[in-house]
Formats: sequence, C-alpha cells, structure tokens
Amino acid sequence: MSLDAARPADWAESAVEREGDEVLEGLGAQGLRELGQIRAALHRMELGTYGDCVACGAPIAEKRIALVPEAPLCASCAGGRQPQAGPGEPRAT
Repeated sequence: MSLDAARPADWAESAVEREGDEVLEGLGAQGLRELGQIRAALHRMELGTYGDCVACGAPIAEKRIALVPEAPLCASCAGGRQPQAGPGEPRAT
C-alpha cells in the first residue's frame, strides 16, 4: 500500500497504518540525512580536508573516523565541549 493510498474505514486498522506510515517517513528522512553526510564527507575527501574537524580544524581521532566515517567534527566539537585548537592555534583556557 502506498503512503498516499486511501485509508481503511476501520479506525484501529487506520491508526496502525498511519503509525506505520510515520515510521516509514521517519526512516526516509533519516536516510536522506545520512546520504547528505556521506556526500559531504566525499566532498571533504576531494578537497583534501577529510579527517579534519570542520569546526576547529583539529584532526579527528582515528577511532572516531573508524566508527563514524562521515563524522565532520572531532569529539570535543561534537560533544559541545570547548573545541580543540586548530593546527597552529593556541588552546583556549
């Protein structure tokens, strides 16, 4: 059944189908976000900046890249903590 198909007259069955539609829409949106993140990582590879934090410029830890290859941020920036100093920049205190 398509997401745009007419709903059944039975209320309970309709509620179950509507809930299923919401799950499918959520999965679709999540998939599009993940695809965007992967494309952004591929673009950073083309630019030669893959593996560097897009916020502070510090290298992203190899363990983080292994777990989340599309990660644009180092663990500090991703966690909302004070970003690490970028290459050649003094650390903030």
